[in-house]
Amino acid sequence: MNKKILHKEVQKFIFEKSNTSIDLNKLILSGSPFDTISIQEIAQQISGRLKAKHKLPTWFSKNGIYYPSSLNLEQTSSEITANYKSNLVSGDILIDLTGGFGIDDYFFSKKMKRVIHCELNPELSAIAKYNFSILDAKNVESHPGDGIMILEDFEEVDWIYLDPSRRHDSKGKVFFLEDCVPNVIDTLDFLFSKSKNILIKTSPLLDLHLGINTLNHVKEIHVVAVENEVKELLWVLNKNFESDSFVNTINITKKRTYEFCFSFKEEAQQLITYSEPKSFLYEPNAAILKSGGFLSIGNSFKVEKLHMHSHLYTSDQKIDFPGRRFEIISTFPYHKKTIAKAGINKANITTRNFSESVATLRKKHKIKDGSDNFLFFTTNCNNKKIVLLCKKI
Repeated sequence: MNKKILHKEVQKFIFEKSNTSIDLNKLILSGSPFDTISIQEIAQQISGRLKAKHKLPTWFSKNGIYYPSSLNLEQTSSEITANYKSNLVSGDILIDLTGGFGIDDYFFSKKMKRVIHCELNPELSAIAKYNFSILDAKNVESHPGDGIMILEDFEEVDWIYLDPSRRHDSKGKVFFLEDCVPNVIDTLDFLFSKSKNILIKTSPLLDLHLGINTLNHVKEIHVVAVENEVKELLWVLNKNFESDSFVNTINITKKRTYEFCFSFKEEAQQLITYSEPKSFLYEPNAAILKSGGFLSIGNSFKVEKLHMHSHLYTSDQKIDFPGRRFEIISTFPYHKKTIAKAGINKANITTRNFSESVATLRKKHKIKDGSDNFLFFTTNCNNKKIVLLCKKI
């Protein structure tokens, strides 16, 4: 951490450059206007501030914030998701074993009396500590070092929070907690010896049923999406909890927040009605699709499913549904001649429980992207391939 970056004239330069349309490559080639600071260090601060504009508006709006490397910024929670997870905790002491840039801890500090920020990287720890002072988060303490070792010095805390990072040598798309640092599975007994409550953030790649089977005492799972993109899974563990896990799906959009809750035990006991397409079509948001609550969502909103594996729903009456909603204009069997006869040469295409990809369908039927038309290629309750022409509502 080069504290010379914090000098008034340097901060003014960074502030002005990050508020204009700037080519960082050209800036780097132009060299540094300051003798004691490299142009690469300046570029990192400008790049960091630009990344924070939408992801971390509180940091962006504050003068004097010191930004870490791009990788650290990419790995950190967004302000939206950090604010959400802060509402899951309360009490006196929370210790964050993997503090990073400190976004989560800033929001935790609004709900907890004391927050302990642990970060293995000493430079990142120093940056977070400095920024906490700029943000006036006086109840956050920064400790450089291994969070597990720092936790040993505490007799008991109200909450333990950790965001395990995947090891660099892990390969493939399957996500396992055993492949992360720290290894939650190996340390879980120790963590429960220090707190009754543990909050774990994981990648959306982790399978929910695998997580429940791997972890102990999973009280809640929060599937958090922003603008219909799942950003993180939050696992609330309670030492005394022995019942069925509660699943909360959240989709935070600019207009509103959509929330749907269920339990896997209830999901397994649900029965649902299947139907041919009616007047309206519904596609659950990304958080619900990730959660697997396909029967619960159908019964809760009294809509019928097109097929066991299609995850599309239909009704005669328009309803307020947590996902995309469409009016069905027409339905026809999937044949090249019927699609050609429909005369659709431009549309937004979605496939659900269908054997061909969107790219293949576009090429095969010469359908360009765009327009107000929405085509759903799917399978109906009679196992027939069909196409739905819809308008978004």
